[in-house]
Amino acid sequence: MHNRRETYGSRAASLPSEIANASLYVLFGNNFSSTRPSGSGKGYQIDAAMDRKRPRTIVIDPCYTDTAATHADQWIPIRPGTDAALVGALAYEFIRNGWIDQKFLDTYCVGFDAKTLPASAPKGSDYRSYILGEGPDRTPKTPEWASRITGIPVDTIKALAKELGTTKPVFVSQGWGPQRQANGEETARAIAMVPILLGQVGLPGTNSGEHEGNTPFPAVYLPVFKNPVKASIPVFMWTDAILRGTEMSRTTDGVKGVEKLSTNIKMIVNSGGNTLINQHGDSNWTHKILQDASKVEFIIVCDNMMTPSCRYADVLLPDTLGPETDDMATLGGSHGDTTVMLAIQKAVEPQFEQKSSFEICRLIAAKMGIEEKFTEGRSQFEWVKWCYEESRKKIPGLPDFETFWKQGMAKLWGVRKDPIALEAFRKDPVKNKLKTPSGKIEIYSEQLAKRVADWKLPKGDVISPIPVFWRSWEMPGDALQKKYPLQCFGFHGHGRIHSTFHNLPQLRSIHPDSVWINTIDAAQRKIKEGDLVEIFNDRGIVRLPARVTSRIMPGVVTMPQGAWYKPVEINGKRVDIGGNINTLTHHRPSPLAKGNAQHTILVDVRKAA
Repeated sequence: MHNRRETYGSRAASLPSEIANASLYVLFGNNFSSTRPSGSGKGYQIDAAMDRKRPRTIVIDPCYTDTAATHADQWIPIRPGTDAALVGALAYEFIRNGWIDQKFLDTYCVGFDAKTLPASAPKGSDYRSYILGEGPDRTPKTPEWASRITGIPVDTIKALAKELGTTKPVFVSQGWGPQRQANGEETARAIAMVPILLGQVGLPGTNSGEHEGNTPFPAVYLPVFKNPVKASIPVFMWTDAILRGTEMSRTTDGVKGVEKLSTNIKMIVNSGGNTLINQHGDSNWTHKILQDASKVEFIIVCDNMMTPSCRYADVLLPDTLGPETDDMATLGGSHGDTTVMLAIQKAVEPQFEQKSSFEICRLIAAKMGIEEKFTEGRSQFEWVKWCYEESRKKIPGLPDFETFWKQGMAKLWGVRKDPIALEAFRKDPVKNKLKTPSGKIEIYSEQLAKRVADWKLPKGDVISPIPVFWRSWEMPGDALQKKYPLQCFGFHGHGRIHSTFHNLPQLRSIHPDSVWINTIDAAQRKIKEGDLVEIFNDRGIVRLPARVTSRIMPGVVTMPQGAWYKPVEINGKRVDIGGNINTLTHHRPSPLAKGNAQHTILVDVRKAA
């Protein structure tokens, strides 16, 4: 998330336990009940915090999510990709009503107004000028302006602004959805402006506007050799690198390490990820690329299930399942206040030709004559033990390996000593400078402005040194909306983790996929609950049953992400009956990170013939 680097210099997020100290908890596109439901992870910890003291909770989301249904005092529906416009109107109301914390902005921030604007910045490019319409666009970001964009009534915007501006402390967080838009990088930074403007940063019961935080877990994993290849590309751009690698450069495609690529991608190694076709934009377009052996000469896939990506492999290497190997893991981005190390213990021997990833790599290394250099004389289990013991050196509270392995896990509380984001910075901004060039919160990022000064952007793309709202392609206001009037985005269902477990019939039976469509939009199309429908645009057609509901705002549809791509020919057209949303998504990347703008989609829906 780019509000980390450009705004704060690094990730700064309060732990879930701090919600218990808040009076108001505002979530932008954050559905933790579905995305973080683990038994001891963030979802549980947020519930525990709210049990101690329940702050008034507001969920801002196009969909009445499980989190909204079970935790929210108020649900505010919003059009996808317009959160930054809502923030603009909130900021307008904060400024006009004197709710901003001017002292905080003067002391801790760069670029709120002309006083703290960097010398290199053009006159009128400060955030205050942008909000009040005194900047280059000459457009005040009034609630009326935002209402037309977001679909939120003016009175609701004003009431939200007043509640935020007059309540303390305020804990503001965002999920991953708002940033996964074509304008998502600006959106993520914009949401962070809510606590910044109010001075609700670095105090008990506050947050930075980020997703709820985690306890850093400095686990040690296998040593990695230094890559001799200097060039790297944004991961989402791999299909572009197949087609036009030699055209890709730092200024056009976010290439790093070199100014320009010297070759196209000719070989792909895909290990443990259904990314070749299923989890990449515009699946039909990607399919055509992968089918052409003149473009991709050799594909290796290592996996433990016959995923859609496996079907494109020239060589398929069968990996082991979790119960068939020894390993260890942390809880990644879900552990919140805790530190947890999990022991993954072999329960059964691998079947047939399955081998662990380590063993596959060992055998390849042996064929290359470098087995000893690769393994350093250790077996997989010995490497697991080595990694754990090295981790213990950084986290002395962990038990010895034998105890850990017998118990199956090691869990520690209270390891992180700064549960409040930016608390030390708030207390002493000189002694505890942020990792930004100025050492302060950068509302105006001079570093970003200089970094992209010579970039060549596609028409319509925007990268701004201050967080702004801009109308991207395939959202309300796009001419394409006349043909495809509905916005579409993906959500995390309960039947799989991304694409993992989609192939289990029991889960498909319990959690069948469907497309959510508002009752008004359904009635206009004569669609009833359970009807088989087609969600379509110029890139593809997906068939799913319809869920007709008022839990999603009019003009918007949503479908669960991760379903396995399964195209068939129906009436001369290629139709995905697997329900994969990436059949509909675009391969055009976001402007700054060159990432997957997977929630920026225009579609229409019709009853299947």
